[in-house]
Formats: sequence, C-alpha cells, structure tokens
Amino acid sequence: MNAPFQARAAEPLLLPRPYLLFLGDTRNPEFAKTAFGLRDWAGELCIGEYGVEGCEVTTGLPNMAPREAYGAGARSVVIGVANQGGVINADWVPALVEALEAGLDLVSGLHARLADVPALTDAARRHGRRLIDIRTPPPGIPVATGRKRSGMRLLTVGTDCALGKKYTALSLWRAFAARGIEVDFRASGQTGIMIAGSGIPMDAVVADFEAGAAEILSPDADPAHWDVIEGQGSLFHPAYSPVSLGLLHGSQPDVFVVCHSPLRSHVVGLEDYPLPSVEEVIDLTLRLGRRVNPAIRCGGVALNTSEMAEADAHAHIAAEAGRLGLPVADPIRGGAAFDALVDACLGPA
Repeated sequence: MNAPFQARAAEPLLLPRPYLLFLGDTRNPEFAKTAFGLRDWAGELCIGEYGVEGCEVTTGLPNMAPREAYGAGARSVVIGVANQGGVINADWVPALVEALEAGLDLVSGLHARLADVPALTDAARRHGRRLIDIRTPPPGIPVATGRKRSGMRLLTVGTDCALGKKYTALSLWRAFAARGIEVDFRASGQTGIMIAGSGIPMDAVVADFEAGAAEILSPDADPAHWDVIEGQGSLFHPAYSPVSLGLLHGSQPDVFVVCHSPLRSHVVGLEDYPLPSVEEVIDLTLRLGRRVNPAIRCGGVALNTSEMAEADAHAHIAAEAGRLGLPVADPIRGGAAFDALVDACLGPA
C-alpha cells in the first residue's frame, strides 16, 4: 500500500511500501538511526533488512536479498543509514543496483542524491524503477519573520545527535493524543518524515532560511493545539549546531525537553569534544530561546537508557530527577516517570 508523503508544498508523493531496510556496511548503530526509527515506529511497513560485507548492525528483522524481499511484498529499499556527510558509499552501489533489478524502488534520506550516481540512474531507467530522495526541502522557503504564532509548541533538544530526540517527540505526541489533546507531530528529519508522511528536512535547508522553514513547519493553530517538534543536532555539537539554533528560533517553543544518553561521554563523531551536561543545555537553550519566546521553559529531561539494565535505569532516572529538580523519564520505558514528564510539559490544567 502506498502512503501519502508531502515532498513539496503542493506536490504529494507516494512512497512505495512496504520497505526493505538497507544497512550498508554500517558498524555503528548510531549511524543506522533511520532503520531503527522505521522499525520502531512503522514496523508494520518493514519486511526485512539487507546489508553488504562489513555490516555489523542489525535491526532484528529478517535478512533478505532484494528478490526475496520483493516476493515477500516489499516495494522499495530504504537506505536506513544516516552516516557522516550523508554519502552513498561506492561499496553500496552494486547492492542497490541489485535491488533495482529485483523490482524495488530506492528511497533515500541522505544528503547525496541517488540521481547523482550514474550506475543507479542507469539501472533505474533500464528497469523502470524510481529513485526517491526524501531530503529535498519545499521550494520558496522565506526568511523567518520572528512573529509569534498562535498555538502551543514543544521542541526536543539534545546534549548530542542520535540519542532520542525523535523517539521522545513521537512518544510525547502519542501521550498527548491519548489524553485527548489536539496535537501534531512535526517531523524535521528524514526518518521522521518517512514515519509521519510530511515535514521539512531541516538539515537540507540553506542556512539563512532555517528559521523560516521552522516557522512553516509549525504554523498558526488553535490556542489549545500542540505541535510536538522533532529536534535536530545539538547546540553544543561543533558540526551540527547551526540547524539546532535555526530550529529553536523558528519553532519559538513554549516548552522544550532535553534528551540525553547517560552512558555517552563524547559527541558523536568527534572524540575530542566531551558531552555537555544537561544543566548546560538547559541554560543555553533558555538564553537563546528567550530571544524569540520570553516564556520558554524546560519541561524536563528524557533519558535514553536503552543500554542499561532495567533496575539501573530506574535508579538513575530517580536520582537525576532528584538532582535536577525536574521530571526525568525514559519515554520508551514509560511508566509513572514518563506520565510526570507529560504532566510537566502540558503545565497547569
């Protein structure tokens, strides 16, 4: 079944589903966040996974060759890797050509364009298949106005990249909706867009228009309506801070939630840079966010405790809540701690 996806402001695109998730030669799970995101939030649309020599990451889905996946119902291969620079490695190309030959379209959220790889364009033409690039911003994005918009907004921010901003936003969106609140999830990255069916790939927007894109992403709404906006990067990451700041200023969030991985010591890809503390992120986000919304506040902290034993995770969550004086939870583990985080984000009844 094809699902609607808004590739451009007025140009709907149908993504061919179900998916076969392509993992390339990935060795670091943090660089396979697209595959994991689709598995966790659109698992019913994922037939299996497919990698090349050297791949050490698995989503736990069945390993399938493209022709086998096609026979099982898959209609596209999604590149489930978000590597540094967003490049299509040369070692991947034969495997991607094999997928096209098997009758599958290719879907990519990388910065590099599928159509810029001659072997892929040739195979797609010969076999009548499509090359679909998600990371294409809508045309005509304006410079930000700074105008305060109606409605309520929550933005997830992080101490680093790839540690749970999307998962936290999706979890909060579902929790708000379960309470009968009018709410939308606003996707700002390729995986979120594939899950939600719409959004803007913020890290593909020209820098001067980042905040303007964020304004478009979260338009005026009913005063009681919430937009839960997927954060990107980190204000403290030397490589990715620009998109984080543009998203913060354009979103004008009323509430933000800090996402953090307790076991991580350095920012992804840059071992010379230690991870900032949660307190540093709260302080800087408040100082920068007050420029566009003087009423901005921190709703709490979302911890990614996926690599911790359950008892250790709950103990750490409780300790951090006591230390910070804020609600702290792992959105995926849920429970009373997450309910308290949701309560704090929504504020007084």
